[in-house]
Amino acid sequence: MRLSYQYRLRPTAQQQAQMEQWLELLRRQYNYRLAERFNWWEQNRCDVNACPLICHLPELKDNPSCYSQQSDLPNSKALFPEYKQVYAQVLQDCVKRVEKAYDRWIKADSAGKRSGKPRFKGKGRYRSFTFPQIRNQNCITGKFIKLPKIGNVKLILHRPLPDGFKLKTATITRKIDGWYLSLSLDDASVPTITPDAPTLDNTIGIDIGLKSFLVTSAGESVEAPQYYRKAEKRLKRLQRQLSRKQKGSKRRAKAVKRVAKAHLKVANQRKDFHHKTANQLITQGNVAHEDLNIKGLAKSRLAKSVNDAGWGQFLQILSFKAAKAGLMTIPVNPNGTTQQCSNCGETVPKTIADRWHSCPHCGLELDRDHNAARNIQQRAVGHPVQALGGDRDTEPEKREAYAVS
Repeated sequence: MRLSYQYRLRPTAQQQAQMEQWLELLRRQYNYRLAERFNWWEQNRCDVNACPLICHLPELKDNPSCYSQQSDLPNSKALFPEYKQVYAQVLQDCVKRVEKAYDRWIKADSAGKRSGKPRFKGKGRYRSFTFPQIRNQNCITGKFIKLPKIGNVKLILHRPLPDGFKLKTATITRKIDGWYLSLSLDDASVPTITPDAPTLDNTIGIDIGLKSFLVTSAGESVEAPQYYRKAEKRLKRLQRQLSRKQKGSKRRAKAVKRVAKAHLKVANQRKDFHHKTANQLITQGNVAHEDLNIKGLAKSRLAKSVNDAGWGQFLQILSFKAAKAGLMTIPVNPNGTTQQCSNCGETVPKTIADRWHSCPHCGLELDRDHNAARNIQQRAVGHPVQALGGDRDTEPEKREAYAVS
């Protein structure tokens, strides 16, 4: 299994200046290679038989590919000798990033969706570079890691690396509060997902929301921390101070750092909360959740609250931790989980303002989020009650027998 471990770096002033120079050179190389692809697209996107009668047909050129652009890197080093200071594989990875961003725009994914047109990187917008191959598996000795052409860089090894791992890639990232190292490891000790089918005993259901961050099928509730809402007043004040500063001045640069640090603190608090909540859930077994359209909800009038909750990041962390523990996360169809009774399967209409589930058919009384979490759990395990939803012709004795089972 591929794992990612992140550590904080403590580079020297010379190493920090060298990495800053690398980022600037890679940013220019990224923009140049992206411009090559844009130029080819503008000249060759129109077919010859679809051109107007009077038009200029430029000389057709070969479509720039990752291999052709990587083969042209020695020419860039000959014209600009400063690129010789950058590790060769780091430059090649920069070209791969261009191809990935360009292909996401030109080609559609498996769902038929295309990403937006990639943009050129402004100054300070290129924040990381990757060593795609770390051949020396013993590059970490004590509190130092040996990076090609950079040397031994001090890192804070706050947690040990797993035994028997195989180091794949290393990414250096510049954030507003310093430099970080992300190691991609291949750990063979991680167990595989058990083939046992999910049951009501080894699976819990969670209903994520905005009033409560989540409610489990056992009735446990986790309150939404709302870190952004709590920091909004301070963020507004810092943003007002930033808007008054003159562009290009040193005071504006300092104000930008203050705003960035405030946003980073909110992001770190939210991520820490997601990790701790996911750790508590996987101790109870497999986790079933709704397969929500989070991107669509993030564009609605609830955008601020949805983004503050960070459902997408939480579900990603949850699935990663479950796979690492030999468990699984089960997404289910969210249609009707709130309206359907989890005891008898009948539909009980509710509005958003109705926070209590009261079934007139079987008399079940409980919170609507708790009822939805039970429905999610039952759908994940294929409980028979879910097959009876809305079927009023079913005999009451049979429905009651299914509900009790």
